[in-house]
Amino acid sequence: MNTVLTVAGSDCSGGAGIQADLKTIGAFGLYGMSVITAITIQNTMGVKRVEAVEPDLVEEQMQAVLEDIAPDAIKIGMVVSEENIRALVHVMNEYSSKGKVLPFTVLDPVLVSTSGRVLLDPKAETALRDELFPMVDLVTPNLPEAEQLCGHPVERKGDRMRAAEELSGRYGCSVLIKGGHGRAADDLLFHAETGTHSWYTSVRIENNNTHGTGCTLSSAIACGMAKGKMLEEAVADAKVYITGAIGAGMDLGKGNGPLDHFYQSH
Repeated sequence: MNTVLTVAGSDCSGGAGIQADLKTIGAFGLYGMSVITAITIQNTMGVKRVEAVEPDLVEEQMQAVLEDIAPDAIKIGMVVSEENIRALVHVMNEYSSKGKVLPFTVLDPVLVSTSGRVLLDPKAETALRDELFPMVDLVTPNLPEAEQLCGHPVERKGDRMRAAEELSGRYGCSVLIKGGHGRAADDLLFHAETGTHSWYTSVRIENNNTHGTGCTLSSAIACGMAKGKMLEEAVADAKVYITGAIGAGMDLGKGNGPLDHFYQSH
């Protein structure tokens, strides 16, 4: 059985973070493992509190997984603190120094919550960019995150293409700029190895219940890569999955509700 490791925060309401990742991995028929970087107090109405897990615990969780069940892909989401980022980088470097090859790794740069809460302080954002980005294969910023990372607007298609190339050139990884915050749900993939752009267009679904879409999409991409698919195909399959999960129209909670991760099994 193929395996995926998710590194992220815990969402007690079950819609995002570790919980959304493990649901996605299960929906793809893979075995999921987890490293918890933070405990969050949140629900569909917003994030109320975030407490980072101590970096030594993050490091030991990661080591415990890697020394026993080698993942076929890794997804990294909310990391919260500079110390936790460095803990992850240390374990990844240590793993590589032993002659082992890290699997395909996708990083969803969780900078701000859907409700607008900042989830990464400036020092942690610098460490994320300079230390963790160069170690992964794909980063998946949404439009506001891409603008924050690049320092200029990325609303137009030409802007997105330049931004994706800029981020890829800076950090040496592929870049998927998600268009869900724009007028159309168009995502742009710049594949670092081939130097090519791929657009993924989907119908915008009028559904406010989109809590955890970034977590879910990045996990779905990791699942495709764990199964041995090419990156473009893994992204395409992930887009189909998340469109279905949103389109299923599940309605839970009083705010921005979660997706239906298991819509295909109903």
